[in-house]
Amino acid sequence: MTDSTLLDRVNFFRMPDGPKLVRWFCGSWTALVFAFLYLPIFLLVLFSFNQSKSGFVWEGFTLEWYDALFHNRVLLQAFGNSLLIGTISTACATFLGTLGAWLLYRYRFPAHRLMETFIFVPMIMPEILMGVSLLVLFVLFSLPLGYFSVIIAHITFTFPFVLIGMQARLEGMDPSLEEAALDLGATPFQAFFKVILPYLVPAIASGALLAFSLSLDDYIVTVFVTGAASQTLPLKVYGMVRVGLNPQLNALSALGIVLTMFLVFVSERLKQPNSGETS
Repeated sequence: MTDSTLLDRVNFFRMPDGPKLVRWFCGSWTALVFAFLYLPIFLLVLFSFNQSKSGFVWEGFTLEWYDALFHNRVLLQAFGNSLLIGTISTACATFLGTLGAWLLYRYRFPAHRLMETFIFVPMIMPEILMGVSLLVLFVLFSLPLGYFSVIIAHITFTFPFVLIGMQARLEGMDPSLEEAALDLGATPFQAFFKVILPYLVPAIASGALLAFSLSLDDYIVTVFVTGAASQTLPLKVYGMVRVGLNPQLNALSALGIVLTMFLVFVSERLKQPNSGETS
């Protein structure tokens, strides 16, 4: 960049209308981005209260589709399957992620780096490859496809996300906390459960919420390893969309948006430092 070009840019910002033009452009671009992201969501929620079955023309306010949704046994059963699979897989993934992060933080061994690399592979691997590989594994060991296979698959791709959050929390921990507990007479077991574990609670809760959201939302991996009786809500929704638009799906999506916003709010609250912590 020449000196004259740099001088021209500096002079532009010194002009009376220069900063105003920049602010106007940045503000307009930001507004367009937010409109692109959230306008479809707003319309989806709005038309979940529309009387029209087509969903494209507003014909009046109604709660009919929410009532029909709560009486749809197929969707309710699929939602129950998603909750069951998500709860079990989240509990297991949270336990494995917390334990794995603590072991990687506390102990150093020759294959430490290699172990970390293999743990993070499920995060970067395309989901379709993971689904196919898990299907081959289950068929190789003659494991029937059903609830157990889906739970194993969900644990496989969710626990690395928990582990990453735990590692970030552990990296910011003051090692003197554990040393002080040991100096005061606590055993290593007591120091972990009375000092370390309370410090890790925000990361554990955030990781669990993230794992649950990933499990509840997954389609690609689940479609490869599920059975007829263990199909989750995303599979049922996709099957209904292929037949045609259904106003019940608008209502279901609106409820899903509310649930997502609640989980995001809880996660953000848990990320805030505890009032009892000192800097």
